[in-house]
Amino acid sequence: MQQQTEENKRKLIVRVCIGTGGLAAGGKEVIAAFKKAINDFCVDIDLDFTCHYQKVGCRGFCARDVLVDVVDGDKSVTYQGIKPDIAKRIVREHLIEGKPVTEWLIDDSYYAFHSKQHKILLKDCGTIDPEDIQAYINVGGYEGIKKILSGMTPDEVINEIKASGIRGRGGAGFPTGVKWDACRKAPGDRKYIVCNADEGDPGAFMDRSVIEGNPHSVIEGMMIAAYAIGSSLGYVYIRAEYPSAVERLKLAIAQAHEIGYLGNRVFGSDFSFDLRIKLGAGAFVCGEETALIASIEGERGMPRAKPPFPVHKGLWGMPTVINNVETLSNIPYIIRNGSAWYASIGTEKSRGTKVFALTGKVKNTGLIEVPMGIRLGEIIYDIGGGIIGNKQFKAVQLGGPSGGCIPHHLLDTPVTYEDIMQTGAIVGSGGMVVLDENDCMVNIAKFFLEFTQAESCGKCVPCRIGTKRLLEILDRFTKGLGKDGDIELLEKLCNDIKVTSLCGLGQTAPNPILSTLKYFREEYEAHIKEKRCPAKVCKDLLTYGILEEFCKGCGACLRACPAKAITGEKKKPHKLDSSICIKCGACFDVCKFKAVGRE
Repeated sequence: MQQQTEENKRKLIVRVCIGTGGLAAGGKEVIAAFKKAINDFCVDIDLDFTCHYQKVGCRGFCARDVLVDVVDGDKSVTYQGIKPDIAKRIVREHLIEGKPVTEWLIDDSYYAFHSKQHKILLKDCGTIDPEDIQAYINVGGYEGIKKILSGMTPDEVINEIKASGIRGRGGAGFPTGVKWDACRKAPGDRKYIVCNADEGDPGAFMDRSVIEGNPHSVIEGMMIAAYAIGSSLGYVYIRAEYPSAVERLKLAIAQAHEIGYLGNRVFGSDFSFDLRIKLGAGAFVCGEETALIASIEGERGMPRAKPPFPVHKGLWGMPTVINNVETLSNIPYIIRNGSAWYASIGTEKSRGTKVFALTGKVKNTGLIEVPMGIRLGEIIYDIGGGIIGNKQFKAVQLGGPSGGCIPHHLLDTPVTYEDIMQTGAIVGSGGMVVLDENDCMVNIAKFFLEFTQAESCGKCVPCRIGTKRLLEILDRFTKGLGKDGDIELLEKLCNDIKVTSLCGLGQTAPNPILSTLKYFREEYEAHIKEKRCPAKVCKDLLTYGILEEFCKGCGACLRACPAKAITGEKKKPHKLDSSICIKCGACFDVCKFKAVGRE
């Protein structure tokens, strides 16, 4: 091969996902395998290209990790499910011979997954190295803070945020600019900006992925917010169960200090700002802002009554703005591109984009960013690819333990704060769990009540005792012990708890029950009146039996039964003793001939 100078060689980039999904699937090992393969080939030949290996954050399509891009000039090819042993073949056939390895190329579902998304935060997440501050600077990072320090007053910054229409992405959807304005005007010797990264909803991983993939956007957003409200110190409250996010955030803060982007007289201005990290111990209630404040102060994470609100009396008794990761990460892009640009995305009352963790019984699971106003059906069927096994869609649980379930006939609902709230759910922080025909809605409500009841701090009686009573009633339903009047009692308790609980945890805990009662009341009634679970999930309401006409006597069910309730000879129909059966379902799961009946 003809010798070439480094300047004349093709320049290839191999991007490897090291988000949580990528790391779990072996992202670090894949990078090492690519490097070794290139070095091995270099021994024998002079390569006509240089190759740069780039770690990137979450690419969104988590179900297909490890995702790898090979970028050659303006051409990019994406591979899915890459393992270390495949790297050598990609190097030999694609990088050296110029022939993509077709059997590992991503399929059309990847492009359908992205077709209706509108990426702002996640665009940089999947294309820059989260551990390199220069990578963020190369895509316009820190230009927002430079812009405001070179000529904008704090009031002008707040007005720009107000004009953008951005609302808090942590759950409540309160206008961000209004919150900042209230804090700026509040009297106080010191003021604080706090990033709430205590993401505790089951099935939610939005904030985690943003910090892992683009931590500097969070830092810059906090700097801009601090300048606007008059703060010189900020805290990132992040749960200790996010080790990758914590380490990358620590590295990003250290890098920003090293080049003078954090500390005294930022960019030679009169503005000084520093950041501290506070690790949370995983208490769900600390996602509530007053409980979060207590935790930072070293107290037990318990909420207090409001008012006063944190913008007037927050951390250490001083005015404090608390925004979540997604809200703050949007701020640099708004300042950089202008409020009119951001306001042009979404709807009149719900501007911009929203990041969701799409999980559950949907074919394409992962992290998505969509324009506000997109319809639920578009997310589930166009982006998500529909239901696994082409089963019937039943509901989507939106908003985590504080949210509710939205049924099939409301799939045309636009994803806006107001429209989703009218269904009985909330946009929340962005957890979106898809349910199919095999999910029991009573059991789903019970699952979320188990979570909130366990996470209740116990400070107020309605939440501490009320959620326990709710859970007891639901438990009776799933065991066939429900009785007439229980549904009415359930509804009354739910409404009482909503209006009397101290904080948002208790006030929203009944939402999963109320929404499932609203749309799936017949399932509750079947559990009570017929002692039957229509979805065949609640095991105490199930009975198993062997259908002799289908049984081949293979013995699979006999071997799988832990209670020894099945007897029979080889190649002869088996029998199941219902008095011994523990209803575990093992026989049903292993039978290949559909000879085990379940009612």
